[in-house]
Amino acid sequence: MMTLLVSLILPLLGLWLWWPVHSLSRRQRRWHTGITLALALMGLGLATLWRMNVFEYAVEAWVQLVFGWVLAMFIILLAFLILRTVGWLLTRVASRSSAVSMLWHGKRLNQRASVVIVLLATLGIWNGLKPPQVRERELVVPHLPAELDGVRVAVLADMHISPVKRTWRTQRMVEAVMAAKPDIIVLPGDMVDGEVADTAAFVTPLVALKAPYGVWVAPGNHEYYHGYKQWMAHFRGMGLGVLENQTARLSINGSTLAVSGVGDLAALKPSSFMRGGLAPDLPAVIAAGKGSDAHILLAHQPKQARDAAATGAFNLQISGHTHGGHMWGFDRWVVAPANHGYVRGEYTVKDMTLFVSSGAGQWDGFTARLGVPSSIDVLVLKQGTAQTH
Repeated sequence: MMTLLVSLILPLLGLWLWWPVHSLSRRQRRWHTGITLALALMGLGLATLWRMNVFEYAVEAWVQLVFGWVLAMFIILLAFLILRTVGWLLTRVASRSSAVSMLWHGKRLNQRASVVIVLLATLGIWNGLKPPQVRERELVVPHLPAELDGVRVAVLADMHISPVKRTWRTQRMVEAVMAAKPDIIVLPGDMVDGEVADTAAFVTPLVALKAPYGVWVAPGNHEYYHGYKQWMAHFRGMGLGVLENQTARLSINGSTLAVSGVGDLAALKPSSFMRGGLAPDLPAVIAAGKGSDAHILLAHQPKQARDAAATGAFNLQISGHTHGGHMWGFDRWVVAPANHGYVRGEYTVKDMTLFVSSGAGQWDGFTARLGVPSSIDVLVLKQGTAQTH
């Protein structure tokens, strides 16, 4: 429903773009407005089609991708329209010359802006589809035992493997992770889109993920939309360590590290799109990790950090879900507020470190990335006191 509501706004943005532009002939105005409205209505039509479930998912994923391209164009268009309006108002206040202020509504400026918007949206889709790079960083974890200092944790969040993101992309990610030589590999949710029958073939390379202290999976909200139980069983069959409100206790250099995975918050707001899933159970994993020297929590949504930190039971929470915010501006003004201010990178929440990955992929329905690249994160855990952000 939200997607359809957003899509209904697109034609209004198209009208806002061309209505105040002067120096357009009638024919030019009809063409400019018509093309923009056609794109807007195409986005609305694509959203309606996939919500009607008239296609197999192999086709639906591509429909979502094209919709995401249209949506990215109109998000960038909205930013341009706001800037154009502010610029026009400021110019009107600063100058009595109507000619100066009308430059903002000139034909050339708006035509060129339209071309740039299309190119930026297309670049954004390309950035979203190309394989992520490995980004290694040291991460200070409060009260980390000396024996765990230097442990390397590879984070593969939000891969969103689908019929659009083919096997070769998954293979590239696996090769990059293995080349980084991590001690532990974690997959904190949104591994896939589509049912097992739709997407399992493109997941196959994940079987090659190996690490001295295991490969650990926690569910994300998108697993809940596509046959949760079947996917968890499939991942277990591939040899991955699935943690459904469960804890793995690892002995590393004589120290015990607990790694827990909890259910996703989406289970607390069931919808018609849900296909199974379980709610997070922090008390269960706290009890299972009791007595360990350090405790890492895999929780897909960073919004769980406040509750987790309040327990005092965890040293580090690793999350995804935000995709880093996708685009400059959109990250801070839209994505961060929807996630308690957490969008990407390192945060200190009480006495716990939170790390939010920008993600190794993103949902096909909004794939665009501008200024916020996808990434495979390799965290080198370090002793010390985290700095409040």
